[in-house]
Amino acid sequence: MIYWIITCVVILTATFFIVINMKAFGAVPKGKRLKRIRQSKLYRKKQFQNISYTPSIAEGYKMSKVTYDFFLGKKDPLLKPLKAIPSAHTDLRSIDKNKDVFIWLGHSSYYLQTDGVSFLIDPVLSLYGSPFKYFNKAFKGSDIFKPEDIPDLDYLVITHDHFDHLDYPTVKAIRNRTGMAVVPLGVGAHLERWGYTEGQLIEEEWGAEINLKNNIKIVFTPARHFSGRRIRQNDTLWTSYALITPTRKIFLGGDSGYDTHFKMIGDQYGPFDYAILENGQYGDAWRYIHAMPEDVIQAAADIQAKHIIPVHAAKFALALHPWNEPLQKITAFGKENGLDILTPMIGEVVDMNLTDQEFSAWWED
Repeated sequence: MIYWIITCVVILTATFFIVINMKAFGAVPKGKRLKRIRQSKLYRKKQFQNISYTPSIAEGYKMSKVTYDFFLGKKDPLLKPLKAIPSAHTDLRSIDKNKDVFIWLGHSSYYLQTDGVSFLIDPVLSLYGSPFKYFNKAFKGSDIFKPEDIPDLDYLVITHDHFDHLDYPTVKAIRNRTGMAVVPLGVGAHLERWGYTEGQLIEEEWGAEINLKNNIKIVFTPARHFSGRRIRQNDTLWTSYALITPTRKIFLGGDSGYDTHFKMIGDQYGPFDYAILENGQYGDAWRYIHAMPEDVIQAAADIQAKHIIPVHAAKFALALHPWNEPLQKITAFGKENGLDILTPMIGEVVDMNLTDQEFSAWWED
């Protein structure tokens, strides 16, 4: 009997190490990168820290109960859409480089052109938002863009290394069409394993201000979240960004729970013409690391945003709310507070030079 137990343990251990070393899981920071991490003021007790105390599970909740409800609990009948969600397949390659546009590609992925420079943020263009096929499958209609649709890029921008924001097949497929990659400290280890060179990486921490093409500046700004693709959490940094161009200011929010950092960013770099903010995959148990819809409204006020584009919804079911609830709530709250909430369909073009665009309530169909 003892031999069978030992054999099973050996097999399971070997399987674990084989899986965790698959390319999709990226790489652990080492060498010069690890030295930089250890010298960072944001890195304490062998991990990166948020500005405020940030438990992964809020008070009054237990991880065991949250996990049970997620995998085995009763699900809302609208956790996933009952039919394909509306979307529009815009030809990204044919867009005039001089046009200033935002195009949502689903979840937190979007294509951005401004001042003659192109950006692709947090691209997940696989059918699955996970390292494994058949787990966390994209909703029908939300998966219309593929890596081959992406044109030549000036900058790939990553906010953190979770699988629903940094997709190995996508990032690998667009490598030869990417000029530079902007990533938070530590995340460059993943990209280097996937074929990106050290010279292609702009890898920094909060507070860094980097000059890009055409007099554009990108600032690494705080977020309240966590990171990790492997066993350890928080061995790479998470970030938001302030994109400051000669014609406009754009806030790229990434994943973040609400905290004082939004007002800090607004006071220092605002007001922002556009703010792309996480709105979806939330729950009371996770309120410190994912913004609730009412938090998104407050964050938008704090950073002094003129136009708000909500993302992080309508592609994957990573929480237990109905798939369309985030859009229902954010538009209702926005109307109550007199805010301009822009809600394009996946693939629908937002012209960033127009101030009065309106979009349909496509999630109600």
